[in-house]
Amino acid sequence: MRVDDVRSITLFDGLSDEQLAELLAAGVDVPVEPGVELFHEGDHADFWWVLIDGSIELFRHVGREDTPVGKMDVAGRWSGGFRAWDEHGVYLASGRGATPGRVLKVPAASLRELFNAWFPFGVHLVNGLYGTARAIESTARERKSLITLGTLAAGLAHELNNPAAAAIRAVSALEDTTASLLACLARLSREQITAAQFTALDDLRREIEHPAVFADALALSDREEAIGSWLARRHIDQAWDVAAALAAAGADPTWCERVEAALNEAALEPALRWVANTLSMTALLAQMKESTRRVSDLVAAARSYTQMDRASLQTVDVTDGLESTLAILSHKLRDGVTVIRRYADDLPRIEAFPGELNQVWTNLIDNAIDAMDGNGTLRIAAYPADAGHPAVVVEVGDSGPGMAPEVAARAFEPFYTTKDVGKGTGLGLDIARRIVVERHAGTITIDSKPGDTVLRVTLPVEPSNMVAPQQS
Repeated sequence: MRVDDVRSITLFDGLSDEQLAELLAAGVDVPVEPGVELFHEGDHADFWWVLIDGSIELFRHVGREDTPVGKMDVAGRWSGGFRAWDEHGVYLASGRGATPGRVLKVPAASLRELFNAWFPFGVHLVNGLYGTARAIESTARERKSLITLGTLAAGLAHELNNPAAAAIRAVSALEDTTASLLACLARLSREQITAAQFTALDDLRREIEHPAVFADALALSDREEAIGSWLARRHIDQAWDVAAALAAAGADPTWCERVEAALNEAALEPALRWVANTLSMTALLAQMKESTRRVSDLVAAARSYTQMDRASLQTVDVTDGLESTLAILSHKLRDGVTVIRRYADDLPRIEAFPGELNQVWTNLIDNAIDAMDGNGTLRIAAYPADAGHPAVVVEVGDSGPGMAPEVAARAFEPFYTTKDVGKGTGLGLDIARRIVVERHAGTITIDSKPGDTVLRVTLPVEPSNMVAPQQS
């Protein structure tokens, strides 16, 4: 490789012909062949790779497959060589030939020697910058990840605790109710009721075994008081307990009189308590069924949200990710937050990385909730883009005070935030933008005014429209 071959590459601006010749002499000219790997993620970065022409795809191994993370396709883009300044430096991604070309491969040790000779002061600056930046970034990423994980885990645990606690209470009450029901059967047996009488009692129970629906609590209270008075006149102890269960099922004094007519006087109290206990058991079993269903739904939502045991690139319905994200964040949607969904019936499925998109939805929805300070209207919409542009549009809107123009202008800047430490998801809008724009070839915009802020994400339908981010 000659000096004239690389003189026009802007990376080498500032080097004299003699210095450039030294650099070329320290390295070797390596051909780039499609599909052939040049360097591997995680290996020691013992060489500095500078693209002369052609292109190299960069990818990382995520889960069980290789995920594209960038592309070297402009002369002068480089990768590796980190061991020139850090003995622990490794390749951050693997490099594989995409189109024919060539690269300059320089040993990291030679690169360090040349830097020491040409820019001794610069070497000290690079060493300090590299070490400091690495330590800060590592600590910051770890801290943000822990905060994010802790926040989501706490929210999910809170959501799981409610149905789990309800199921535990129902099981405890069911134990007492079962014991009482068996005691009532024993009393009915001692009163020697006939098979015909028990059959008549069971038929009357079946008439009210489905809970009644009352227009208001006052109507139910009136019905309960009427049954309680009827029971009290017949000297039944703790009549309120029986009256509550019978009233909730829709029984009334007339129904109680039919039970009385079907049995002897001594059997009336255990008969009514038996009916009340069977009704309570039915209600408790329904509570347990609903509680365990809720736990199962939350686990399913968490699995969908994290995309466990699934390929990274999938054909997905974006509403599935939106709904699983809403489930994960449901602990923040209580009380004053009203959620309005508007999903188009003809919404097309798209090729996407759903796990990454779920991180975007989490950030946008969490930001919207925080903007409203937990009180307002959250609007989620998904619809096809205009005809001729096969894409899906997702909107996350809130009724908060809106963004100031200077905040909206900087919202997508790296590290920019208006939240206090420990607040939010730890995923800034800059990373959300990278996922949407660089990973999915989409767009993300902000339209904000007081009482109506909308973040709009547009994602192409065709997988061929997706591109990897440009990195050097």
